[in-house]
Amino acid sequence: MKKNTLNNAAIILCSLLFLNCGEKKKSNTSQVEEPVTKTSNTWAEKLGWPANKKVIMLHADDIGMCPEANTAAEKMLVDGVIQSAAVMIPCPNAEEFISWAKSNPKMDVGLHLTLTSEWKTYRWGTVTPEAEVPGLLDEHNKMWHEVPQVVEHASAEEVEKEIRAQIEQSIAWGHRPDHIDTHMGTLFGHPSYVKAYMKVAEEYGIPANIIDISNPKVLAEFRSKGYPMDDSVVKMSEAYTLPKLDYFTSAPNAKTYEEKIDNFKKLIQGLDAGLTEIIFHPSVLTENLKTITGSWQQRSWESQMFSDSDLIQFFKDEGIIFTNWQEIMERHKKLK
Repeated sequence: MKKNTLNNAAIILCSLLFLNCGEKKKSNTSQVEEPVTKTSNTWAEKLGWPANKKVIMLHADDIGMCPEANTAAEKMLVDGVIQSAAVMIPCPNAEEFISWAKSNPKMDVGLHLTLTSEWKTYRWGTVTPEAEVPGLLDEHNKMWHEVPQVVEHASAEEVEKEIRAQIEQSIAWGHRPDHIDTHMGTLFGHPSYVKAYMKVAEEYGIPANIIDISNPKVLAEFRSKGYPMDDSVVKMSEAYTLPKLDYFTSAPNAKTYEEKIDNFKKLIQGLDAGLTEIIFHPSVLTENLKTITGSWQQRSWESQMFSDSDLIQFFKDEGIIFTNWQEIMERHKKLK
């Protein structure tokens, strides 16, 4: 079947951009959501971290998209102010970052599995030959701009073929990914995509950013934001054999750098104990970056903020434990 349909496609688009793109952070409600709570052991505890601790991964997305993203991520990883990054294999500067990762094996570098090409003029196509995945491509033979377009046109078989091709491309370039996640949340856009995503993760033994939705509040939150996490997805998550996250969120936008720092502190303080991945999109500021994305200011601040001495001290005062996917998998293997 070449087409999937989803009645609330527009809602999914807004929510996925809200969570995963760092572009649009406006909520449909003015109410402040209650912090997520969990009565059973968190994944942080299962993996051996102390109870009641916030274990956090600061994770850079959209690497390989442009030189500015690569420069920012390399410096932040080397400086140790972030723990993880993920590369968009179809993008113009992916191979050069994978080459860097190959030379820096202790750095935690995964893949930001990419099924959309969202910018107006800065576009990319698939790794898979076009004729094999027509549902993933628009009239210009580029990936669709928006998640609902992918869901409308692309079969799960095409999605699986392309994400496998992206993993294989990274391996062919010399780097086996430390983890995989999903650009713009597309792989959570339809239950059949989730199935393919988990299947590929387990077959390769590469952890995906799968959230533990056995927590009813977490499940309700993501459903309220438009993710089609039906009962089949809940069952898939229960059967998934690799480690999961307790929670997942993104760096808030702001009007000033100072507000950006303050908003991030509030985000951290509002988290429950457990294993949380926080994504952001760092890039050094250039005129070229401004031609690519209207979010250039947020991305520039996100390349600076984690080196800010005030925020570093805040993390220490809060007793935050940092980790990455390499350590998560090491701990997971010891549980077997």
